[in-house]
Amino acid sequence: MTFQVGDKVIYPNHGLGVVEGIETKTILGTTCGFYHLRMIANETTVLVPLDNVEGVGLRRAIAGVEVDKLFSLLGDGKIDNHQNWKGRFKDNSDKMRSGSIYDVVDVLKNLTHLARSKNLSFREKRMLDRAKFLVVTEIAEVMQETVDLVDQKVDRALERCLANKTRAMARAKVTKATTRVTARRTAKAS
Repeated sequence: MTFQVGDKVIYPNHGLGVVEGIETKTILGTTCGFYHLRMIANETTVLVPLDNVEGVGLRRAIAGVEVDKLFSLLGDGKIDNHQNWKGRFKDNSDKMRSGSIYDVVDVLKNLTHLARSKNLSFREKRMLDRAKFLVVTEIAEVMQETVDLVDQKVDRALERCLANKTRAMARAKVTKATTRVTARRTAKAS
């Protein structure tokens, strides 16, 4: 994937940046090209080797038509339940590094749901905050809306997600109870 000066790109786990230049540098006797990025959130500069763009997951921001899909995913109620902290943290960390906004949405939903039932560890709280920041800032940039407005929309979608998850869990309990009663009746009839 190649970018031009002025392109807005997403650098995984760091957010939105603008390609300010493409330059060649010699480091330790090796000459290679770099994208010179200015990160929007904190005005820092990052150099990404042209040969490592895919390795770091640098990508273009989503298209405007994908925003509705993101909000549908945010509100769908599908949440992974990991019992094991270590496994959960590894899965979420891998998703955050993947570069995919859809993976970041999964992390946001999963950790938001978990935060409702227990206190998150410091590292998971930081990851939750980072996931929300990445989702909100990318949508705000794509839709040309304020971060505060998009933050409110994301919060509403997350509330829908949690409500849908609660309804799905209640339906599953009723189904399980009905299955047990039917199994008992069948066993007695035999």
